[in-house]
Amino acid sequence: MKNIILVSSLFFILLNVEAQTFFNAHRSIKPFNYTIEKKMVFKKAAVASAHPLASMVGAAIMKDGGNAFDAAIAVQLALAVVYPGAGNIGGGGFLLARKKDGTLIGLDYRESAPAKATKNMYLDNNGNVITSLAQQGVLAAGIPGTVAGIFETMKYAKLPFTVLIQPAIELAEFGFVITEKEASSLNYLSKQFLQNSAVSDFAFVSKKFWKGGDTLIQTDLANTLKRIQKFGKKDFYEGVTADLIVEEMKKGKGIITKEDLKNYKAIYRTPVEFNYRGYRIISFAPPSSGGILLGQMLKMIEPYPMSAYGFQSTKSVQLMIEAERRAYADRAEHMGDPDFWNVPTKKLLSNSYLKKRMKDYDTAKPSLSVNIKGGNVKESEETTHLSIIDEEDNLVSVTYTLNDSYGNKTVVGHAGFLLNNEMDDFSAKPGAPNLYGAIGGEANAIQPNKRMLSSMTPTIVTKDGKPYLTIGTPGGTTIPTSIFQAIVNLIDYKMSLQDAIDKPKFHHQWQPDEVLIERFFENQTRFDLNKMGYKLSIRNAIGRTEAVRILSNNQREAVADRRGDDGVAGY
Repeated sequence: MKNIILVSSLFFILLNVEAQTFFNAHRSIKPFNYTIEKKMVFKKAAVASAHPLASMVGAAIMKDGGNAFDAAIAVQLALAVVYPGAGNIGGGGFLLARKKDGTLIGLDYRESAPAKATKNMYLDNNGNVITSLAQQGVLAAGIPGTVAGIFETMKYAKLPFTVLIQPAIELAEFGFVITEKEASSLNYLSKQFLQNSAVSDFAFVSKKFWKGGDTLIQTDLANTLKRIQKFGKKDFYEGVTADLIVEEMKKGKGIITKEDLKNYKAIYRTPVEFNYRGYRIISFAPPSSGGILLGQMLKMIEPYPMSAYGFQSTKSVQLMIEAERRAYADRAEHMGDPDFWNVPTKKLLSNSYLKKRMKDYDTAKPSLSVNIKGGNVKESEETTHLSIIDEEDNLVSVTYTLNDSYGNKTVVGHAGFLLNNEMDDFSAKPGAPNLYGAIGGEANAIQPNKRMLSSMTPTIVTKDGKPYLTIGTPGGTTIPTSIFQAIVNLIDYKMSLQDAIDKPKFHHQWQPDEVLIERFFENQTRFDLNKMGYKLSIRNAIGRTEAVRILSNNQREAVADRRGDDGVAGY
């Protein structure tokens, strides 16, 4: 009997090996035995993402003849399997790209509000926000956009979609080894998955505690990905997968309908562009607040001698805090979905306006957020990012998300993927903070089919008209300030890319009136800021930045943040 079982097991293993067409062809990528590389230099192409397996997949796709867009599609799909806390097909995001001929692309596949959404849908009878409704369960979900965005990106890809999705299918069907951090998060959230999902038989919940080195197999997700491979976008928005999403909505009293899914479209946005000390910065436009915030903060500090002040000196940090404070006040007042609200982008980024915003800046004391409002213009932290440069000098920067870690904690029954809780990124009530403490107003109020304001800041930098850097990070409202500091570290302080990303960060977002700082922040600066009257709060980690830049010898330097399991790959 043992021999029969052994023969059967070997046959099953051989059958599985035969089915893994991608990983059979790329035997250097080992889903059950991989290492994490944080910094590498490559001759031709490079990827930095939140998971080493996803980065390896992207590099392999480019080596097989794909470009940066092919890699971006394959990496996003792989992350939906190996990094389910933020990688997704049930969320949404933004793709920013600069093609080799200099053409810019801004693709918005941010989630949108269902047709049945109402302005006061998360308020009780007394007008108070019911936070749990906007953050957990199916009512918190916006209409997912990732799949639509991926298929729109196919316009710029070279390889067939069936090839680009195959690595994700194999990772879901045959599994991969999870890290200790992934095991810890799955254990911590298992009860919430069960409370918020209509079914209990799904991959994320184990009878035993997960531990690093365990294999995660996601059969339902593999079947969903196979349907998408066979039937395309139509399966997700009109077919079997759409039916499963709607069924989950009905069981949990959600409001996304089949019609909502069918009507969803990825749309194009004109990127935000501005100069900073001789570099051209390109970032994402509303409904992302990131590009405008980044532009405001950099332009507010540009008149000051940052390099002379020195890295994380009291002078430089205080100046940057005050720029952050004023920019985030404008975010609350003026930014939202431009299809529903007139966002005065040009005015918000004008030098004359920003000069007025800094007029009351005092080097001796903090401004008070209660005294600073949005200017008169008259006109999740669990997100993930990937940065890619191919051998043709196409640059792609993608930030996409479920919003909170593992989104709304709802696994779509028999489909195997998590839904987002992006409805929390709307202003449920003017002045009420969301999950990340961000304050919003009428500009970001809930409306049917509207896209909620985001902090995602996929960014590209050029120098003298030539491609230089692609960068981004997760981190909720800390995203723009993380990119702000990384760019200042590179340009003003001439740091290595690794130091620019890994050095301790700080963050201020107007409200609440406090400065978040990472551990190991400069002690003297911390002491001085306290003495000046700033309220400081310690954070373990802010963001997980991924970047690739082109060096002077035309090689690609890729760096993944030290703060997670992020990894780089290339050739």
